[in-house]
Amino acid sequence: MAAGDCRVSSRFRQRFTAAAEHIDVMGHVNNAVWVTWIQDLATAHWEAAALPGQQLAFIWLVVRHEIDYRGNIAVGESVTGETWIPDGASGAKSLRRADFTNAIGKVIVSASTTWAMLDRETGRPARVRPEIMAPFR
Repeated sequence: MAAGDCRVSSRFRQRFTAAAEHIDVMGHVNNAVWVTWIQDLATAHWEAAALPGQQLAFIWLVVRHEIDYRGNIAVGESVTGETWIPDGASGAKSLRRADFTNAIGKVIVSASTTWAMLDRETGRPARVRPEIMAPFR
């Protein structure tokens, strides 16, 4: 699924390649797969940038996806996903953006997702403090 990762300042990129199981009856990547890739991209960014202690103490869950589909890819084709956090957090929630570009550099899928940070031990929402956001800004 993911071929390579690279981090550019506060933005994170990861490559995704469409496999046969990702393809729907229309011959391109199913919308549910795009949602999975958005979540995989955000998780990989958290794992690459957050401090180990933060990763042990907190988990993130999606509370909202808003996705615009402007194109698609077929089996064997790849996209580069790029994610970033455009603003600070509000309480336990943080907005994250994700764009997926095709081989010619056109954004074909764009998403705004809202995530809630939870205390891993209690499962309760936890306020996102500035030191947690720092590596993503």
